[in-house]
Amino acid sequence: MMRIRVSILMLLVAAFLAAFALAAVAPPAFAAKDETLNQLIARAESARPEDRPALYLEIARQKAETADTLYKEGNTEAGNAALQDVVTFSKKATDGSINTGKKLKNTEITLRKMAEKFRDIKRTLAFDDQAPIQQTVDELEKMRTDLLSAMFGKKRSK
Repeated sequence: MMRIRVSILMLLVAAFLAAFALAAVAPPAFAAKDETLNQLIARAESARPEDRPALYLEIARQKAETADTLYKEGNTEAGNAALQDVVTFSKKATDGSINTGKKLKNTEITLRKMAEKFRDIKRTLAFDDQAPIQQTVDELEKMRTDLLSAMFGKKRSK
């Protein structure tokens, strides 16, 4: 009976330590959910260069969700403005990834998913409202091409 109690106690201590270690490793991910968009932008601007791409992608993702909501509500002008923000922050993430050589794959994958999402949104809109979305998709695809070239292109000889 004593062995069972000790075993249970050891399991509880191990679970507590694992939860504590996880919380110590991942506070930025949890903190990002509580931040406003302006706070996230400010944090991205002051972050280390290798951390910026992930933060800029999160901003772009939130702006993409905003654009999607605005288009569903029929507010195409505000949706188009949100699209410009998506392109701006996606470009910052792309440039940061290429310059540091970090997060290239994650940036490319996120841009691909955003481009797919905008293609889906485009299909739901009237023909006259599709041009800005197609332009955004084209720009995201160009950024993806730049990232793939950085990952797999020929290395420059010095």
